[in-house]
Amino acid sequence: MADKEHPAVTNFRNYIRIKTVQPNPDYASCTRFLQQQAQELGAEFQVVECEPGKPSVVMTVTGQDPSLPTLLLNSHTDVVPVFPDFWKYDPFDAHKDEKGDIYGRGTQDMKCVGIQYLEALKRLKKEGHSLLRTVHLTFVPEEEVGGVDGMKKLVQKDIFKKMNIGLALDEGYANPTEKMMVFYGERSPFCVMVTCRGQPGHGSQFLPETAGEKLRRIINSFMNFRDEEKQKLKDNPSLSLGDVVTVNLTMLEGGVQFNVIPAELKVGFDIRLCRSQLDTFEKKVQEWCKEAGEDISYEIAISFKARTFTCVEDGKNKWWDTFAAACKKVNVQLQKEVFPASTDSRFIREAGINALGFSPMNNMPRLLHDHNEFLNEKVFLRGIDIYYQLILDLANLKPF
Repeated sequence: MADKEHPAVTNFRNYIRIKTVQPNPDYASCTRFLQQQAQELGAEFQVVECEPGKPSVVMTVTGQDPSLPTLLLNSHTDVVPVFPDFWKYDPFDAHKDEKGDIYGRGTQDMKCVGIQYLEALKRLKKEGHSLLRTVHLTFVPEEEVGGVDGMKKLVQKDIFKKMNIGLALDEGYANPTEKMMVFYGERSPFCVMVTCRGQPGHGSQFLPETAGEKLRRIINSFMNFRDEEKQKLKDNPSLSLGDVVTVNLTMLEGGVQFNVIPAELKVGFDIRLCRSQLDTFEKKVQEWCKEAGEDISYEIAISFKARTFTCVEDGKNKWWDTFAAACKKVNVQLQKEVFPASTDSRFIREAGINALGFSPMNNMPRLLHDHNEFLNEKVFLRGIDIYYQLILDLANLKPF
């Protein structure tokens, strides 16, 4: 007879089955599911729509002293698109194989964390723990498409400001080693579209200064810089991905037909800036455009300068000290880094709030946004144990 599945694992798999996949996430079903979770937990439940049809769910477990700065547990409800032909199993079936690996979109990014928060709090309640500080949980939409209609707008609402948050926990990612990653800041997204204009004409000629020639020079400048940053990371083992700039060519536009030299071609780059390049990189872009020829322009499509970082120096931040000490209690080895991409934490930090990115997944391949995303049930269940200790210690942190 097969072993009975742990109720928390069943809850997790049910959450995975809700198709909150972009670009048409089923937020209505998700909200109903979360309302049921709040009822089981005995938490206050609110729905805030910063934009119609895009609900942020807020749950609150009131502490003994509601006047103290609170603990926020944040997760996002939406997931990225899937390409089913590349999956071993239906990405929304939450299939569990004989090894206990649970396959599904969102298993790592980041429905696991949302359920781990809830299950840890349910256990604390069942055991009769009364927390000193209030704990808020936010389940926000739209993170996978930039967070503009989710956390970015939520932090501006009075309901968020009244939460009086001292520390927010948000997502990290899996680590294939024994250590678990904790992120205290993020690189800054800088997406740019460069337009190259040149002499049009028949495709059989050697015309001077065509859009294609200029485009090649632009691409070479960006990609040469990419090679330099890649080599810098390779040569210095003390650096992580969050310490360098990544450049990737992601878009090409233009042309009308094979025998026509176009008057205009465009190329787009997804760039993630480390802190040291925040105020200097755009000048590089300007220089590259000037060097490539006349009639070249650029447009910044996305730019967010993440200047705020959470202090993770021992003895200088009580929230960090408590977080780190709780991790030691449950034998978690931490690896501190700057997150190489973007999460909702950037909006929280910009609001002046401590924020740490942490997803308790070690000895696991990093599969966020990848085909066949999965999480092993033992890793998932250990994550609940870890959040149990983290919430217990952070929510009982004495006034300072």
